[in-house]
Amino acid sequence: MKTTLKYSTWESLPDTLTAMHISQFLGISRRRVYELFQIPVDKGGIPHFRIGASKRVEKEDFRQWVTQLKKRNRKIIS
Repeated sequence: MKTTLKYSTWESLPDTLTAMHISQFLGISRRRVYELFQIPVDKGGIPHFRIGASKRVEKEDFRQWVTQLKKRNRKIIS
């Protein structure tokens, strides 16, 4: 029986993230993560880099992206 890791805390995430890590952490589909990769960073997309055809995200960049999203959402609600 194969056990799937769930990434639900910052500490459980590795230093370099894949779309799978991000999708599990945020509770969204991998497809949606790839859509967010297509959006320019200045328009709200996830900052990432390529290794061949693969896309990766530094954990600290991802943490900053989430923090910025939360700040932006608070301004909208206020």
